[in-house]
Amino acid sequence: MEENVDSRKESSSKRDDPLNKDIVDIESPKETSTLINKNPGVSNNENFVDETTNNLIKDTNKSKVDEEKSIIVSNDINEKKVGEENSKPLKIKPKKELPIEKKPFDEFINDHLLPSIIQEFNVRGFEVADINLKNTSRPIAGDKCWVIFCEIKDICNFWLSFEKEDISSLKSISLCKSDQKPSVIESFLIDEKRITLKLIISRILQRLNGQKLIGIN
Repeated sequence: MEENVDSRKESSSKRDDPLNKDIVDIESPKETSTLINKNPGVSNNENFVDETTNNLIKDTNKSKVDEEKSIIVSNDINEKKVGEENSKPLKIKPKKELPIEKKPFDEFINDHLLPSIIQEFNVRGFEVADINLKNTSRPIAGDKCWVIFCEIKDICNFWLSFEKEDISSLKSISLCKSDQKPSVIESFLIDEKRITLKLIISRILQRLNGQKLIGIN
């Protein structure tokens, strides 16, 4: 009987001992999980962090989408502008024609000066029997240069000489009646800085008229 009583006391003392309660709580898995889950602060913090992270990710993704949309819109606008520019007719500026006096010497003489001399005499009732450009001896002087020879039928002859293949080079003129030979060489347009087609023709007519070979007023 005494043993039973002692054992009951011992058992009762163990249940009442707080140390024993802690041991039991620690060893019990159910109680352990209950204690861990009963800490609400940790769980709420974790949830807040997760929610903040998700919001940041969403904001980042949204900004990327907005950037991509703005790039697409910008590209569309640029393509539209390029398309409009390409659809506009191109304005081609007319090429400025080179003055005939700037053309090569041979081209200027044969294509412009000689035909213009013929036309000027024809308009005034004279006939040009012969006219040409040759690299030959200058009348009287005998030196070789570029010489325009012109024969006006039954009226006179004249020789217009160029020292070089350049209308701005030194020039001279000789003239005579049809049945005579030239005896004088005269300088021609030595004081003129700018030589033009009209100026050359005008001075030829002036020289012939000055010698009373043609009656041109």
